[in-house]
Amino acid sequence: MTSPPPGGPLLLGPLLTQLRLARGWSQRRTAAELCAVAGVPTLSRHEVSRWERQVRVPGDFWLRWLAVVLAAPLELLTDAATSARRLAPPPTGPTGVARSRAALLALAQRWRADPRAELLVAAPGRLAGPDVPGGGFEPAPPILSDGAARSPEEAYAADLAGLRRLDDLSGGADLAPLGTDRLRRVARALPRSGPAGRRRLLPLLAEAAQLAGWLAADAGDPSAGLDAYRLGLRAAAAAGDPALAGHVLGSASHLLADAGDPEGALLLARTAHAGSRRWASPGLRALLLHRVAFAAALAGRPEAAGQALRAADLATTAPAAGHEPSWLYWLDAPELTAMTGRTLVALGRPRRVEALLAGAARERGRPRRAAVYGGWLARGYLQLGEVELACEVAGAALVDAIRAGSPRASAQLTEVRRGLAAHRRAPAVRRHMTLVTTTRPYLPRPPSSGRVRDRRR
Repeated sequence: MTSPPPGGPLLLGPLLTQLRLARGWSQRRTAAELCAVAGVPTLSRHEVSRWERQVRVPGDFWLRWLAVVLAAPLELLTDAATSARRLAPPPTGPTGVARSRAALLALAQRWRADPRAELLVAAPGRLAGPDVPGGGFEPAPPILSDGAARSPEEAYAADLAGLRRLDDLSGGADLAPLGTDRLRRVARALPRSGPAGRRRLLPLLAEAAQLAGWLAADAGDPSAGLDAYRLGLRAAAAAGDPALAGHVLGSASHLLADAGDPEGALLLARTAHAGSRRWASPGLRALLLHRVAFAAALAGRPEAAGQALRAADLATTAPAAGHEPSWLYWLDAPELTAMTGRTLVALGRPRRVEALLAGAARERGRPRRAAVYGGWLARGYLQLGEVELACEVAGAALVDAIRAGSPRASAQLTEVRRGLAAHRRAPAVRRHMTLVTTTRPYLPRPPSSGRVRDRRR
């Protein structure tokens, strides 16, 4: 009997892939074996592919025959199928988001089984979907501000660093197209690079995909964000950088948490931490543990959230200067403090909310951070019954969301307005709702479906 990998994948799709490959079978061979034993001639390799990608989950009939042909315990397959169904997105969710989510969850489980595995199986010119076309020309490296030309890798790295800094000041509504452009540039350069150039470009491709995914998520385009994160995970694995791969998955966890999918967010956060902790810096370990804590809090798992928060405190009190990856420059002690406050509000424990969140909510020069944490501070004040303070903070956060151009930050304030509805007769609430009505034309909005399609042509 074939045994699953140690610690087996949590989801059925990656488990089926592992078991099939252990027997040296193709998807076509697996389908043929299933047809032979079940006496059903219509199953094709396409259905096996859908199971492995978790676009579909097989029912009890096919689970029994899969156990037979793959020589695996039926209970193991049944438990994995149950986990996959539990993590299925709501049936009313957008189809594109559901497919992107399922593909990323399955790929993350494959990576967790072996964080050093080569996942970039496509040819370099076909690395991703329509947002990252392969082939074409290799663009000339940009000229930096000092007027000196750089090698392509140095130029791409400097370009990405500059875009990350812009992300402190502006939101995804303005920057997401730039993120996609930077990702395309690196992806197009990869097929024309030799082995040495490929080794240098793969980490940059992973960084560009992580940044593009982050900006797409902030712009309110979760499907594009998940697709970029999937490419980022493949590139980081191919580059042999489990720490960067963990950061990519941690960012994807944040996207799912904001999108109302705490179970998916928790799975990705735990996978990111478990797969990268041997290679992660103290700051990255703390960040990933905060991702676990936040997702667990949203999923209604207070014990898991508390345990992750305590582990994050032990990991580091503040990232050590000069010892963190360049793509983690933004993580500092105030950010970690605010993350703790946000998780405690999600847990319904707002006693320390002002001490933990006020600094980030009132910070100048980083409007999106102020807007996001201001929304959580307002929710904490509501939990404490401080309605006037909640309205004051929510109003400032609304202005910061407009200033930043962040649909994500703007959307998060919807939860504050729901909480204020119970106090709608209070003068402070009436003033806040007047502000909401006045500023509505200026609120940053997610891209329309038409704009998404146009950008992908």
